Amino acid sequence: MRLLHYSNLPLALLFLVGFPSVVAAQEPTAADAIFTVNNLWLLVATFLVFLMHLGFTCLESGLTQSKNTANILFKNMSIIAIGILTYAVIGFSLMYPDDFAVAGVLGWAGIGVATDAEGLTAAYDPGFTYWADFIFQAMFAATAATIVSGAVAERIRIEAFLIFSAVYVALVYPVLGSWQWGGGWLDAMGFYDFAGSTIVHSVGGWAALAGVILLGPRVGKYVNGEIRPILGHNLPLAVVGMFLLWFGWFGFNGGSVLSADPGEVSFVFVTTAVAAAAGIVGATATTWFVHKHPDITMVLNGALAGLVGITAGADVVGVLASAIIGVLAGVLVVFSVILLDRMRLDDPVGAISVHLTCGIWGTLAVGLLSPDFAVGTQLVGVLGYGAVAFLSALVLFAAIKATVGLRVSEDDERRGLDLAEHNMEAYSDFQIFNVRS
Repeated sequence: MRLLHYSNLPLALLFLVGFPSVVAAQEPTAADAIFTVNNLWLLVATFLVFLMHLGFTCLESGLTQSKNTANILFKNMSIIAIGILTYAVIGFSLMYPDDFAVAGVLGWAGIGVATDAEGLTAAYDPGFTYWADFIFQAMFAATAATIVSGAVAERIRIEAFLIFSAVYVALVYPVLGSWQWGGGWLDAMGFYDFAGSTIVHSVGGWAALAGVILLGPRVGKYVNGEIRPILGHNLPLAVVGMFLLWFGWFGFNGGSVLSADPGEVSFVFVTTAVAAAAGIVGATATTWFVHKHPDITMVLNGALAGLVGITAGADVVGVLASAIIGVLAGVLVVFSVILLDRMRLDDPVGAISVHLTCGIWGTLAVGLLSPDFAVGTQLVGVLGYGAVAFLSALVLFAAIKATVGLRVSEDDERRGLDLAEHNMEAYSDFQIFNVRS
């Protein structure tokens, strides 16, 4: 035992004489301990979801050309800022309103977030603080715009993307989210989306589809009726991004339990991991059959497809069902990428196929594979979200196109967005030589 330093003697006397009575008067209860643990887990989950934005950054930059890397990095840094700030000003109030003014469709809880005194309790659950709830949900809001970033990469003007992201995340995403998570009309119908296969991923995927349609394909992608692949510049970085996303997804789904209940959180971890693994198997088998070799880009998207698919029902489907959801998501994502290419819809990273196609599948799978939910109700939710998200994004992109402009010039696209939009290069003075024997 170390001797107490003399300067700590008053503290030592307090401990020996008076501190036991203070401890007795303020001894925490079991409920206090549970509250603390639940709140701490929600914050840890928030850290994990925050890390997913690094995963998106690595994945997107790895699957695109090196001349656009700085542009990708800037967009992804901007998205997290836009998501947090807009959610603080208006998004959280729209998503979790005090009451719905329009039949479970639109509600409002006022500008900004609560005061410090009000932040001691959660917005809609006494198991954690209001502040923990806010910051966890803010990470989800930013994710919806990140999905769009990958699909429109390598040809969208930076100011156009920033304007779209700010408006879509501030207004469209939280209003749609309120329909189920905020106790709106779809929640009343019995629609279920545990962690956001539709509310986050499909809502982002519909916006990505609208952006791709209005932007058109990249220069050189479709020539004389042929599909010409534009290869990403860094597959190792893309795979690192996939693993970061998978790692963060344990917080995305595990945090959505909204408590640190050991059984529920552990179960969600298992279904999440099983679905991702099955997605890899499904994509590997499919791409091997279709292309006669395993395509790494398809396989890493297979893992993400499984994760998106399981997100709607990670807490209500069994382990076998999660494997079925994952393996079919892995199959679907491959055929979706092929179909979109044949339709001349240029998505450099496969974001639409991963988040929209597999988000729809995962949401419907809840009704198909869980006895507690009806597939018809799930379909109503899918169609309702799809109609409003797609049309809102289409109108917003069209308005931006008609005003500030949506796409960079062909010369700037060929030159690369790093120099054209940012006047810098991610790989300054770095030469890549392709040596073929």
